[in-house]
Amino acid sequence: MKLTFNETKSSQPDPFVFEDNGTFYLYVTAYAGVEAYESKTLTGKWIYKGTVTAFEDAYDFWAPSVIKFEDKYYMYVSCVANNNFQYMHVACADSPLGPFKNEKCLYDQFSIDSHMVKTNDGLFLWYAKNNLEHDLVGTRIYVDRFIDPYTPENNPKEVLLPEFDEEKFTPQCTEEGDWYTLEGPFWFKEGDWQYLMYSAGCYQDNTYHIGYAVAKTDEQDLKKVDFKKVKNGNKFSPVIIKNSFEEGTGHHSVIKVDNEYYAIYHARDYQNTTSTEYVERRTARICRLSVNDGVIAAERFENHI
Repeated sequence: MKLTFNETKSSQPDPFVFEDNGTFYLYVTAYAGVEAYESKTLTGKWIYKGTVTAFEDAYDFWAPSVIKFEDKYYMYVSCVANNNFQYMHVACADSPLGPFKNEKCLYDQFSIDSHMVKTNDGLFLWYAKNNLEHDLVGTRIYVDRFIDPYTPENNPKEVLLPEFDEEKFTPQCTEEGDWYTLEGPFWFKEGDWQYLMYSAGCYQDNTYHIGYAVAKTDEQDLKKVDFKKVKNGNKFSPVIIKNSFEEGTGHHSVIKVDNEYYAIYHARDYQNTTSTEYVERRTARICRLSVNDGVIAAERFENHI
């Protein structure tokens, strides 16, 4: 189901949902800075609150996430700054609507799609970066421990690797070789299970999809957890992929409200066109998730939830 917004914006790519003191916030990818919305309910009208980042000389802000830690709000987002293409940054604010400032670059390499989480063992950042030293080169899912919200240990663990043709990032596939992409990690725990959801493939393709991996463990050091990708035998088994009314489904976040899980993700409506040129029209959608004993199932509806 599409989310409803008070202003007509062109798109809401890579939506990250966050709740604080009974208000929901949605942060999305944008060119000049992270854009935000707020709402009192997940399926009510979302109010556009403008750009909430205050970075100097930066642009192409991708896939933000926010965590509240010791009464401060920290945003993790990649952007182009100082001629560095999509390096991960962190910034701090006193409010969920920012302005997020005092930014720091965290890694000296391509690093995108953050999800900072806190367990009893500390802070851990899930993110995606490239691995060129593997038969299936491309972007993978990593986790790194943080000493504090601004300081990574800089010893990330590679957690999820590509396996399937459906995980190829097609624009970078050439006669010289293929490029695979796993990105958009989102971690949560329910009962005895830990879940690591992710997106795979190319966001421009109609087969962009969301999959997940699981681990049955109480381990709080997330670098020690071994996640197993959920598959259908030896084939990929997405939990969200194109259907009769939307395509390009991916890059999501998850929230639990009134004991129900929901995924907020982006997708595109089908259009009757013969053009092969990609046009940005990703908009935020919501669906209910059934989460039980290591299994996730999505309940998607076109017009209601």
